[in-house]
Amino acid sequence: MQLRDDARWSLLVPTSMGVRLTPESVEPVHLATRYTLQVTSAETNVATIPACLGEPALVLTTFVAGSPIAALIKASLRERGLAYLGRERPQGGPWGYRHQFNIADQGFGHRAPRVWNDRAGEAGLTLSAADFDLDDIFGRQGVKILHLSGLVAALSPLTSEFCVALARAAHRHGTVVSLDLNYRASFWAGREDELRGAFAEIAGLADILVGNEEDFQLALGIPGPAAGGEGLDAHIESFKAMITAIRAAYPGAQVIATTLREVISASRHRWGMVVYGDGAFHVAEPREIEVLDRIGGGDGSVGGLLYGLLKGWGAGRAMQFGWATGALAVASATDYVRPADEEQVWSVWHGNARVQR
Repeated sequence: MQLRDDARWSLLVPTSMGVRLTPESVEPVHLATRYTLQVTSAETNVATIPACLGEPALVLTTFVAGSPIAALIKASLRERGLAYLGRERPQGGPWGYRHQFNIADQGFGHRAPRVWNDRAGEAGLTLSAADFDLDDIFGRQGVKILHLSGLVAALSPLTSEFCVALARAAHRHGTVVSLDLNYRASFWAGREDELRGAFAEIAGLADILVGNEEDFQLALGIPGPAAGGEGLDAHIESFKAMITAIRAAYPGAQVIATTLREVISASRHRWGMVVYGDGAFHVAEPREIEVLDRIGGGDGSVGGLLYGLLKGWGAGRAMQFGWATGALAVASATDYVRPADEEQVWSVWHGNARVQR
C-alpha cells in the first residue's frame, strides 16, 4: 500500500461530535443519579490512537457557535493531540442545532449494555463538502489515509454526499481511503437504495475495508456468517470466505478486516480478528478478555490497525496491534483509548499484565 510521503496529515477523519453520559459505579441508567460525561464520536475514537502515538491527525467536523459543549469538545480534541477544522454554525434558538449525545448503560455480568442515542437537531447533519477546501487539504497539504465511517455517511443525505466527495477527492490526490461500514438499521430506514449506492461508490474507491459480518451483509450485500459471533473458532473459515467474496466485489481493496467477538457476559468476551492483506489471511485467534465497557472496542481495533499501516508494518503485525488496542479500549472507562506508548499495546498482545516499574 503506497502512502504519500509528502503529506502533512497521517490521518483525516470526518465526524459529528457529541457527548456521552455513563452512570458511575456501573449502575443501570434507570437507577443511576450520578453520571460521568465525556466527549465522543466513533471516528475520533479511531483517530485518537495514532494521534497519541505521534501521528498528525485532522478532524473535519462542525460546531455549534458559542456552545459550552462545543468548547468542551474542542478542549478534548486538543488534549488528545487531534487538530480540527469545522464551521461554527449558529444555534438558531432553543429548538435549533446542538451537539448529539448518548446515554450508555455499560452493563455488568449478565446485564447487557444498552445505549440510547439522541441525535435530533444534530449539527453534524449539515456537514458538507462546501464547508472545506478539499483540494487544499488533500492536494497542497496532503493526507496519507482518509478514514470514513458509515455512521457519518448515513447521518443525512447531505453527509452521504459529503463522504462521497471526500472519497473522490482523496482518490484523486493519491490518498489511501479507509471505510469502516458501521451499519445501523435506524440510520438506513427508508433510505436503503440511496445509501446502498453511496456506500458502494465509497467501497469501490476504498483501499481498506473494515466491518463485522452484519456490516458487510447489510451495507454491501456480501453474504457471510450469521451475526451474533457465537462459536467463533468453528466459523473462521466462513469469515475468510466472506472476505474472499468482498475481494471479488471490490478488487481495489488491499486490506480487508473484520473483528470477531463472542460475548460470554458483559464483563468477559472472546476477542479475535481476521485481516486479509499482503496477499494472505492473518488471524488473531479469539482469546478471552476482561471488559469494563465494550463500546468503542471496534473503533480501538481500527485505530491500531491504521497506526500499524501508517508505520509501514505488514498487515499481520498491524492486525496484532489492532487486536491489542481494541482489547485496551474495552478496558477503558471512556469509549476511546489513549495508549501510553507502543510497548503498552504490545504487552496486551503478548498477555503480559505484570507490573512494570
